[in-house]
Amino acid sequence: MTHPWIEVEQKFVPRPGIEDRLKELGGTQESQISFRDSYYDTSELTLMKADHWLRHREGSGWELKCPGAGGNTGSHTKYMELTAEAAIVAQLCERLGTAALGTENISEMLGRLELQEVASFVTERSVWKLALSGAGNEEEPLTVDLDTADFGYAVGEVEALVREEAEVPKALEKIHSLSSLLGVSQHEQTPGKLIVYLKRFRPLDYQRLLEVATGKNDEQQESAAIEH
Repeated sequence: MTHPWIEVEQKFVPRPGIEDRLKELGGTQESQISFRDSYYDTSELTLMKADHWLRHREGSGWELKCPGAGGNTGSHTKYMELTAEAAIVAQLCERLGTAALGTENISEMLGRLELQEVASFVTERSVWKLALSGAGNEEEPLTVDLDTADFGYAVGEVEALVREEAEVPKALEKIHSLSSLLGVSQHEQTPGKLIVYLKRFRPLDYQRLLEVATGKNDEQQESAAIEH
């Protein structure tokens, strides 16, 4: 059985001239695309409070992000990406404490799990690929996404996808190296599009995410919430 992808990423605020800098470093623009993302959760944000993020992307289908082993700390994040609907349904039932629903179709089980749309927005994305100087030819290049959401928020992301936990430290090292070349601090914490959307348009839900981790201070709570 194929392991789900582990996504290792660091978000950043794109500086002026970021695309010129990527070209200087040998990066190539692979595509420029537009898509709508819709996020689903219960009315109490049961999934998001548990760091589970259910998304439907037009043209791509469903995805559920779950925390990788060891959780997420600092400015980088590590998530398991589930894209097979059967695996997503099984994980949702486990997380929501529901018995098997007898279906592997996510759209059919949204109502039965009391899941509703909590955010929807369009993103314009410029996708870049870049292999670090000195890396072997067999090394997978890093991906740099430059996003602008339709509510006026821009965010960048350096990303690597790996199959095994043992590959994560090397992926992090590569991400930090490229981030440094782009002028991004390893400690920079940049909110993702979803969190900014909630903060602007659903402030009560945003506050719920900040308050979810009882026993943590405000800085730790926000750090856990801002990645999406």
